[in-house]
Amino acid sequence: MTITRTRRESREEPRPAAGEAEGTQEERALRLRLGALRELIGLSRTRLDDTALAEAARVLDEAAARDKLPRTYTAVAIAGATGTGKSTLFNALAGAQLSETGVRRPTTATAVSCTWEAGREQNPDGLLERLGVPARARRRAHVLDPGLRGLILLDLPDYDSVDPSHREQVDRLLGLVDAVIWVVDPEKYADTLLHERYLRAFAGHADVSLVVLNQTDRLPVEAVDVVLDDLRRLLDEGGVALGEHGEPGAGVLAVSALTGDGVAELRGTVGELAAARTAAARRLAADVDGVARRLGPLYIADGAEAPAGLTPGARETFEDRLAAAVGASAAGQAAERGWLRRADRACGTPWAQVTRWLAGRQAERRGEPPALATRRLRAAGTPAVATAVVEHAVRLLSDEAADGLPEPWGRAVRDTARQGAERLPEALERALEKQPAEPLPRPRWWSVAAIGQAVLLAAELLGFCWLLAAVLGQPVVGRWLPLVLLVGGSFGGPLLAWACRIAARGPAGAYGQQEEWRLRRIAADAGHSHVLESIAAELLRYREVRERYVVAASPTGAAEFTSMSPLSPLATMSSMSALSPSVG
Repeated sequence: MTITRTRRESREEPRPAAGEAEGTQEERALRLRLGALRELIGLSRTRLDDTALAEAARVLDEAAARDKLPRTYTAVAIAGATGTGKSTLFNALAGAQLSETGVRRPTTATAVSCTWEAGREQNPDGLLERLGVPARARRRAHVLDPGLRGLILLDLPDYDSVDPSHREQVDRLLGLVDAVIWVVDPEKYADTLLHERYLRAFAGHADVSLVVLNQTDRLPVEAVDVVLDDLRRLLDEGGVALGEHGEPGAGVLAVSALTGDGVAELRGTVGELAAARTAAARRLAADVDGVARRLGPLYIADGAEAPAGLTPGARETFEDRLAAAVGASAAGQAAERGWLRRADRACGTPWAQVTRWLAGRQAERRGEPPALATRRLRAAGTPAVATAVVEHAVRLLSDEAADGLPEPWGRAVRDTARQGAERLPEALERALEKQPAEPLPRPRWWSVAAIGQAVLLAAELLGFCWLLAAVLGQPVVGRWLPLVLLVGGSFGGPLLAWACRIAARGPAGAYGQQEEWRLRRIAADAGHSHVLESIAAELLRYREVRERYVVAASPTGAAEFTSMSPLSPLATMSSMSALSPSVG
């Protein structure tokens, strides 16, 4: 049976006294797990309600209280139903009539303890006070068996007593002792109350549990093994691991407290348990296991793999949606068209400019705003922010960031994103107002083209006047030169305007792209400061919580993370530069 180490091993590796920093590997792992659990509770209080963390807090309190008491003592409770012979077995192990036995039920009204002293310097009173054993019920072993040194044996009231206070005592003490001996008899070994309420609940504590079939003297010899096999089957079906074939788990023994059969073996097993001095640590480790198992859904969802979190792809898509919300693409196209219009006005023919001016004057007379002024106003105005698009972008981002997170942490990510979404449209508008578009530049070649248009207009007018004078019979020099000037000026102006329009496409496209990038950068900066940073902080908090949970839930207390894929708060938020806008 593997419930304890041998006595020889316990002598070779003694456990330090309470308060010492060193200990066995199990104790060091337990301290690491308890520390992680304590940090886990601290990090989770703002995200989980106190009810969810109450059990973990209780285990931490029990661990702190037990750590202050001598480790040289091991508290072992004998629990059982009415009439199973608990008190008789208690007296048989103690070697004296220390607990009252009899036909009257229930016989044991309060817990009775028997202590085998571990040494003069080690006082068990503190542990007995913690267990709540009254002074009148405390006994000391009459026979100082060296094999039981450091053992505090408790005879508990019946867990099925008709007196509710007895059941309350049992439940309280079962939560405090280091190990439990469950006593059953041939009639009640399959009792539903025992298996459903107690043994199944203590399945995680099988390593510090013994199940004893008492009163075997009432059975034929050949029936003892049959009952034991059926008892093992029931335990296995209830999820209680059995300490057989070298595996850790609960031991199953058959004894007769009345005749003494099997009592020596039970005494030896209990002595090994006390001599090993690891039962308290193993009991607390089992408590931590149970807490971690119940808290698991709050920290680990959809398997052990970490969620992707806020990936670079999600961030880039979010920035694209914010750019669409401020109309970055449309503003870039408008800026490009504005450049082309200015180039056309600067480099176009004078006749075209006169035509546009006349059209504007006619529109004013009709009470309509000039189209050119309207276009200028639209080009110079602040782009409007589409609030609905912003909210939709934030909602999609938060859903993707929260995908795979446990419900409390996913809700926290969505809540903080929603709060950012409420402030983001106003922040975008302020940023756009503070960083207006730069005025359209005027390249030097526009002036050269304007001079060329003036020269061509002069040539056209000179040729026209010259040709008109010749038609009227005035003497002129040359006959073809006026025609050349007129035709050259008439076709040269539109041709120069067309060439300038072609030449302006490249700079106009670059200017439009620059304007689009400017708006994208403004949108990305605002989204970063109001949404991305807060989501990244929530994801970082969850990563820390997840790490602490993995340590607390690990039997060895080791933080062995299985592929913490980029649960970034942007890939674990290794640097805040990962959050910087991707445009610029």
